[in-house]
Amino acid sequence: MSDLVTGDAVVLGLRPARLPSRALAILLDLVVYVAGYLLVSVGLVFATASLDDAALAAVNVAAFLLILVGVPIAVETLSHGRSLGKLAFGLRVVRDDGGPIRFRHALVRGAMGVIELLLTLGVVASIASLVSERGRRLGDVFGGTLVVRERVPGARVMPVPPPPPWLAGRFTALDLSGVPDGLWLAIRQYLTRMGQLDPQVSMQMAGRLADDLVARTGALPPAGVPAAAFLAAVVHERQSRDAARAFGPGQIPGGAMAPGGAMTPLAGPGPIPGPGPIPGPGPIPGPQPISGPGPMPGPVAVGPSESQGVPYAGASGGPAVGPVAPGASPARSTGFAPPA
Repeated sequence: MSDLVTGDAVVLGLRPARLPSRALAILLDLVVYVAGYLLVSVGLVFATASLDDAALAAVNVAAFLLILVGVPIAVETLSHGRSLGKLAFGLRVVRDDGGPIRFRHALVRGAMGVIELLLTLGVVASIASLVSERGRRLGDVFGGTLVVRERVPGARVMPVPPPPPWLAGRFTALDLSGVPDGLWLAIRQYLTRMGQLDPQVSMQMAGRLADDLVARTGALPPAGVPAAAFLAAVVHERQSRDAARAFGPGQIPGGAMAPGGAMTPLAGPGPIPGPGPIPGPGPIPGPQPISGPGPMPGPVAVGPSESQGVPYAGASGGPAVGPVAPGASPARSTGFAPPA
């Protein structure tokens, strides 16, 4: 992998082509160009039979420069660095910053190619490519270009193993905002390859990554939890949060998230019971079901009396919505806010 840096300080992951693949690509190009030059030369022999020796030499030199120099320059310029040989072997000529080449780059490469490839039969180009760290010949050095590989075998993406079931939902309150992307990538790479590592090395790596994660989150893992299981559970929690942000918490099918992190089934659209009987002057009807998703009636104002006890204020700090018997603790809040 070549560490090419653009003008915006972006590192490019380009793989320079080496001498064997470049030599085969150049050999294929030369076979095509030389075959075309021979065909044109045979045609010129019959077309210029009446010319003198000086004119015949000038025509031959022009044909040589046009076919073996001009045509490669035109092909690389129009194809943005992909000649027939390079296209066959998955190569391409690019600039040093990774951009497509232009006419001036192809001109310098073609002019130097006459000396490196044709006059010296590729000896100079081979030596320069072997000496260069990126496998560049003199035409690439003077032209500011680089031959790279376009067809790179893709790496298989391994899935992250799920956490143990008894750890699912244990880290819903964990603050993950301070964990950098580099640490997430390192944890993911470890979890996908921990089965290929030596057990002792795997435990050491898991311990170091878990220490870094604890230092970033500021929360200690539960006692007795292995480091690898802790990493898997935290990564699963982050993936769950990303999915909730992408699809919305209301779009998660199959249940609702309980305060402890477990999934509980959602209740059906049945009637919602109203408030219980409120003691006071005069008869008060019993509970009436409210059907459908219509608006709920507002709270009933009840005056204080000796028989009502102490009123219970809701979680939102609003008015009292029901009585509480003296000496009894107020009912626990369910976490659901009343409709506005």
